[in-house]
Formats: sequence, C-alpha cells, structure tokens
Amino acid sequence: MGNNAQEEANKAAAATFFEEIWNQKSEAAIDRLVAEDAAGNDPKFGVGRESFKVQWRKWHVGFSDLHFHVEEIIAEGERVVTRWRLTGTHDGEFLGHAPTGRKVDVDGVSIDTIRDGIVVSGFDAWDALGFRQQLGFIPEDPQ
Repeated sequence: MGNNAQEEANKAAAATFFEEIWNQKSEAAIDRLVAEDAAGNDPKFGVGRESFKVQWRKWHVGFSDLHFHVEEIIAEGERVVTRWRLTGTHDGEFLGHAPTGRKVDVDGVSIDTIRDGIVVSGFDAWDALGFRQQLGFIPEDPQ
C-alpha cells in the first residue's frame, strides 16, 4: 500500500502536467515537471526534456486549440495512470500534412512514474489509428 499523501501529490502533479503543459501551452511547466532525462515509449518523442519540447511544439503548431480533458487519475506509489481525451482542430502543418481543418477527438491513457513532483518516465497508449483516420491521413475502416 502506497503513501496516501504521496499518491495525492502525484495525482496533482499529473493533473498539472496536462493542464499547464498541454492546455495552457506552458513551456516553463515542461522545465518544472519533466525530468531532464525523462523517457517514454513513443520513439518520436525521443528521450529527455528537450526532445519532448520539440514534439510538444509540433503538436501546438498543428493544433492551436489542442486540449486534453482529464477523465480520471489513479495513483499507486510513484505510478500514476491518467485517462484522457484529446481534442483539437488540425489548423497547422502536422506530420508533413497541410492543415485540413478537421477536428479530432480520441481517447488515451498515460502511465507515468512521478518522483518528487517530476515525471521521470511515461508510457502512452492512445487511439493513434482513429486520430489519423479522423484527419484523413489514412482511410476509414470500410467495415
């Protein structure tokens, strides 16, 4: 059984991560909340805070109204699971594609290790296929 105060602090840190970094577009929050050598499972994001910033900027160029709706946060010790919904309008260049004006709405889950209020590693699972289909980058499933 984890320390309840630590778990509540880690849940608050996860909520702050999504709100300040993604929704408020605060690059300063990345410096505060992401470890310098943070690692994740998405090779496009690379390893470390600076690689994260490069990808973060690309998302905000592609989707000026990008928003993460946090649906649920569960913590056990240093592990925090955040279930979220990503929405936005493709109004800028993204992944080599000119703006389509299409809206996206996909679900995902992030499993982060948070130590002393800082994300040291993360694992994201999300509907990347549905995301690309909603943008028209790949055809919808005919079924």
